[in-house]
Amino acid sequence: MRVVAQRVQRACVRVDGEIVGEIGRGVLLLVGIEKGDRESDVEALAERIALLRFFQDETGRMNRSLAEVGGAALVVSQFTLCADLRKGRRPSFDGAEEPGRAREQVERFRLALERHGIPTQSGRFGAEMAVELVNDGPVTFVLEPRPPAAPPP
Repeated sequence: MRVVAQRVQRACVRVDGEIVGEIGRGVLLLVGIEKGDRESDVEALAERIALLRFFQDETGRMNRSLAEVGGAALVVSQFTLCADLRKGRRPSFDGAEEPGRAREQVERFRLALERHGIPTQSGRFGAEMAVELVNDGPVTFVLEPRPPAAPPP
C-alpha cells in the first residue's frame, strides 16, 4: 500500500464532468493497494494519517493533525502508485491488487479514517477521474504502512 498525501486548501474529483467528491481544507489521499496488503496495513495507515501533523500551529510549526484543524480527506484510488518502474520503459502493474479486493481495501481505508473522526469524500473506483486541487504549502508526503521490500538482487 502506498499513499500520496497532499495538504490542500480544497480538492474535488469529477467523473464525466460531475463532481463525485469534494472537500475544503484537508488532505487529498491518492491510494494504491498492492498484492499482499493486509487489513492491518490499511487500518494502521489510516490511523497514522489521521494523527499525522500536516498543519501549522500559531508558531508556524507543523503541529496540528487533520482532526485538530477540522479538516477532511478526499480518498482517490490510484493503482498507478503500485507501478514497478525498475526496468524497461513500460510500467509493470503486476504488483497492484486485483480490482475487487483493491476496491474493498480502499473503502476499508476510507471507513477507518472516518472512525478516527475524519470526514471523508471519495472518487469513483475504476472510473476515469479528473482530480482538481489547490495544494497548500505545498506539503506532500508519501506513506507506506511498512518499509518497502528490497529490490531483488
